[in-house]
Amino acid sequence: MPLGERGGWERTESRYCGVETDFSNDVTHLLNFNISTGGFDYILAPLVNPSYRPSLVEGNGVDTQVLPVSGSDLVLSPSQWSSHVVGKISSWIDLDSEDEVLRMDSETTLKQEVAWATHLSLQACLLPTPKGKSCANYARCVNQILQGLTTLQLWLRVPLVKSDGDSMDDTSEGLNDSWELWNSFRLLCEHDSKLSVALDVLSTLPSETSLGRWMGESVRAVILSTDAFLTNARGYPCLSKRHQKLIAGFFDHAAQVVISGKPVHNLQKPLDSNTEGTEKNPLRIYLDYVAYLFQKMESLPEQERIELGYRDFLQAPLQPLMDNLEAQTYETFERDSVKYIQYQRAVEKALVDRVPDEKASELTTVLMVVGAGRGPLVRASLQAAEETDRKLKVYAVEKNPNAVVTLHNLVKMEGWEGIVTIISCDMRFWNAPEQADILVSELLGSFGDNELSPECLDGAQRFLKPDGISIPSSYTSFIQPITASKLYNDVKAHKDLAHFETAYVVKLHSVAKLAPSQSVFTFTHPNFSTKANNQRYKKLQFNLPSDAGSALVHGFAGYFDSVLYKDVHLGIEPTTATPNMFSWFPIFFPLRKPVEVHPGTPLEVHFWRCCGSSKVWYEWSVSSPTPSPMHNTNGRSYWVGL
Repeated sequence: MPLGERGGWERTESRYCGVETDFSNDVTHLLNFNISTGGFDYILAPLVNPSYRPSLVEGNGVDTQVLPVSGSDLVLSPSQWSSHVVGKISSWIDLDSEDEVLRMDSETTLKQEVAWATHLSLQACLLPTPKGKSCANYARCVNQILQGLTTLQLWLRVPLVKSDGDSMDDTSEGLNDSWELWNSFRLLCEHDSKLSVALDVLSTLPSETSLGRWMGESVRAVILSTDAFLTNARGYPCLSKRHQKLIAGFFDHAAQVVISGKPVHNLQKPLDSNTEGTEKNPLRIYLDYVAYLFQKMESLPEQERIELGYRDFLQAPLQPLMDNLEAQTYETFERDSVKYIQYQRAVEKALVDRVPDEKASELTTVLMVVGAGRGPLVRASLQAAEETDRKLKVYAVEKNPNAVVTLHNLVKMEGWEGIVTIISCDMRFWNAPEQADILVSELLGSFGDNELSPECLDGAQRFLKPDGISIPSSYTSFIQPITASKLYNDVKAHKDLAHFETAYVVKLHSVAKLAPSQSVFTFTHPNFSTKANNQRYKKLQFNLPSDAGSALVHGFAGYFDSVLYKDVHLGIEPTTATPNMFSWFPIFFPLRKPVEVHPGTPLEVHFWRCCGSSKVWYEWSVSSPTPSPMHNTNGRSYWVGL
């Protein structure tokens, strides 16, 4: 039975809760006891008797051996096997053992059990935690298996531990940082897109910073030990605040909880008429508490629900200078009222600065909207004039002939004929009949300058008065190193260089932000000093927090922050982001080869903004701690149109 409907369909994946069980020859009873009676959604159960060893089986060869499985494929329907059973590979296997017999037995058993799970049409199998520090042979065998899988997912069991002085747990078997174990294993698996993590959550937790790394990894399940539960005043199980926060975070990242261990809270509940005579599942009280945590999660805001389909979905940035946008695209951006309120505030301040109150009835301010689209900035500017009681003359310059049709209809419908003049022309080639007091544009991209705002405004500023005002007046790009396993695997799946040399617009979700963002390029308008040179270079150095542990950098998240005018800001940089605005998602610059970084060792990054005669492109690389290849978007017809 799913954990609950509260939280909405946006957390469908995490609504299911499993239970880890011991081996049983009667898998039908095991399923009934834990699902029908216990209320769990699936069992995490061994598929083969744990006493089985291939080398101890008498026969004519491996091919003639009959596996001592938990039950024939006929004891459950295919849908029951698929929906209600996650296979658990024998925990004794050790593919990196120095004992050759054990090593060979382990490899044989692993392949046999995965083959049996595939035959049963299981959706997933749990791989045991690697033994010792070396896992090369284990990873090699798993990599071989992954190549032949189509639907079966493999979850690697990893204990959630990291040595923070007092955060070691006795069950960690000497591990200093389990992330290191996971990282070394998955890096050895070339076909790791079907490999996920199942984290063993114990009674103690690493630091918040260390835990944050896992939000960018492919965590599929959280195996929650009964030993991790505390006891509340009524004698019922509960979790610490830190554990609750962690579980809620994994709920939000589509991870499922699996209850594991023996009951440590012995509560006797009276049986009702429906359950009288039925053996009670002693782990049900833990399921009820997990359901309580799920049900008390707040539903996502409406805008977040709208954006669910864009989470961690790679999109190419818009190129409005090269392409004419479609009506649906315009409509999406025009719904962002927050953005246009900020523009209106900026225009209001600019109008008041240009025209003092005593001359408000005499002077008319000339305002040009360059890249007017279907008119939202024209409307915001006229509303600003009305609010400040200033007279306004507007030129609406737009190159898209289809949007110009809408503009003409808007002007006629609103009665703006005497105020607004529509210019169907590329702003860079228009010869304005007069100079403007205020130049308003909406040319910013996710990275600030990636939609060629500098080039467009440098070309348009010739019709701005020497003391004229540009809105925006400046904008700055930012980057931030991130762990983003899903995004990296999605790029990698294309199996070509071009996709690693593309910057993507992404609604970031399953990512770990490893260090605070840093500024990259800043552009200021107007820039009358010299002929504009918009080529830029910046070297940046990032440092991981000392308690974070090592991490893998899959690429960089890019943002922007802009000053529209004076103290009116607009942007998506995390520390200064404009609340409730959705016009821009961050941009993602991938790395061909992820870079492992450690606390105390700086991550040195280089970014270039390059300009040619007809295009603008970015180049980026890492020089330390491990040099990466140079990445560039040149030759991809990416931001063409100059």
